[in-house]
Amino acid sequence: MSANVQPWDLPAPEGEGRPSAFGLLPEDLEGIPGRAAHAFSRLQRPWTWREDGLDLARAAREWLAASHDLALPVLLERHPSEDGATKVVLGLRDGERIEAVHMPREVRNPRVTLCISSQVGCAMGCTFCATGAMGIRRNLSAGEIVGQVLALIRALGPERPHAITLVFMGMGEPLHNLDNVHRAIRILNHPQGLNISTRRITVSTSGLVSGIERLSRMTPRPWLALSLNSTTDEARSGVMPVNRVWGLARLRQALDDWNLAPGEKFLLEYVLLDGVNDTPEDADRLADWLGDLRAGHNINLIRMNEHPASAFRTPPQARLQAFLDRLKARGCFVTVRKSRGRDVQGACGQLLK
Repeated sequence: MSANVQPWDLPAPEGEGRPSAFGLLPEDLEGIPGRAAHAFSRLQRPWTWREDGLDLARAAREWLAASHDLALPVLLERHPSEDGATKVVLGLRDGERIEAVHMPREVRNPRVTLCISSQVGCAMGCTFCATGAMGIRRNLSAGEIVGQVLALIRALGPERPHAITLVFMGMGEPLHNLDNVHRAIRILNHPQGLNISTRRITVSTSGLVSGIERLSRMTPRPWLALSLNSTTDEARSGVMPVNRVWGLARLRQALDDWNLAPGEKFLLEYVLLDGVNDTPEDADRLADWLGDLRAGHNINLIRMNEHPASAFRTPPQARLQAFLDRLKARGCFVTVRKSRGRDVQGACGQLLK
């Protein structure tokens, strides 16, 4: 590989074999026996399925099976957390495995957040992330991404999609697999399918500016989360290699160019690494970098979730609190993420298969 070519500049390998039927849109089903819209709805709504699988007429099933795989990713392992989340291991048709996390929330209107993967491994090499230690194995197809969601719903619920929030914060850099990720979003958002609003779909990126710029022009467009994690180019380049190509100033320009819709907000994720990026001076630089984004957008502080693939550690509570207080004093809207599934290695940065 040339010294000037980065791993994310190269397309990740694609899976081999027949494509998944769960990656089809209604227009792809023209010619199926019966109505295309009906077949799409049956494919995308697990509560319509029989105990033994899809509730499709025999002729429609045979039409699909002639060219497409009708199997969902296989749920191989469940790892329940003490906090109610469940990390699952899903098997793909070529033997690869991915991890995803099912996180119910018992609030006034109960909801379930599904943290889903977009790739097997990751090319970005972020040094605090377990998935980054794998390197990139391959992209997930749109059908595998959608199938991952359907497999989680079928096994763990909820029974209806209005209670679902999707976050592309699992394995992989979603913007390195943007074509498949966006096609999956189109399917998951389709009114004849799960009809999940794009206001309940968030795509998190390590800062792949070329992908941010492409996604900003796409329709439908999910909400954007940016994993920031440092406040100087030197420090950020040390933990996130992508910053060596697109530094903090260029990243900020990409946010300015996003052209936010009414009510749309960014999520700015900041993983606190003990002794690395958690000083009051870091908090001040973060507030300065945010500028006019301070009050209207959520800065989400994340305690480093420790794992064997990284030497970084979680900062003490007192340092986290001081960082939080400093940001609030600077007029920032800031929250601390309650990481789910830490005890089963299912929290942010811990997924590794």
